[in-house]
Amino acid sequence: MNDITGLRPKRLFLTTGIGRHREKLASFELALRDAGIERYNLVTVSSIYPPGARIMDKEDGLKDLQPGQIVFCVMSKAESNEPGRRIAASIGVAIPQREESYGYLSEHHSYGQQAKDAGDYAEDLAAEMLASTLGIKFDVDSNYDEKRDIFKMDGRIVNTQNVTSYTQVEDNGRWTTALSAAVFVP
Repeated sequence: MNDITGLRPKRLFLTTGIGRHREKLASFELALRDAGIERYNLVTVSSIYPPGARIMDKEDGLKDLQPGQIVFCVMSKAESNEPGRRIAASIGVAIPQREESYGYLSEHHSYGQQAKDAGDYAEDLAAEMLASTLGIKFDVDSNYDEKRDIFKMDGRIVNTQNVTSYTQVEDNGRWTTALSAAVFVP
């Protein structure tokens, strides 16, 4: 079997951005710029947090990337041009206690939800996915605080967090994009 571990990132950073423009595509571009990731060819991937990976500062991660480089990321975005519409884009993170095990990243995009609620939801979703993979028993309908207590007592999930971009569409109805991303660094 070929060794493809070179494709498994060891580091990642979290970032957010907001863009506003009369055109939807330009709004997305401005959100990428605000997040600092506009100069890369971004390839979105599914939601696995690589075994042994470390979250690093965005500034340090950007130093290791080159313009035009193909960069893998997990991305969440919400877009609207409806005046007054609240939009949020969140990435949730759940990291297992054992470094050789994989964790989860979740994407959550919402309309009308407050930033904290969107972030908590994304974090909860990532933790639930990891907990179910690890065989941790919990009630999926219980609130996150109850589940968090079960996850902490179990000891197999050591870290959960989220990053959330939140904004409201201005009265002028310009396209607005909220974006959050987990960007993998080779």
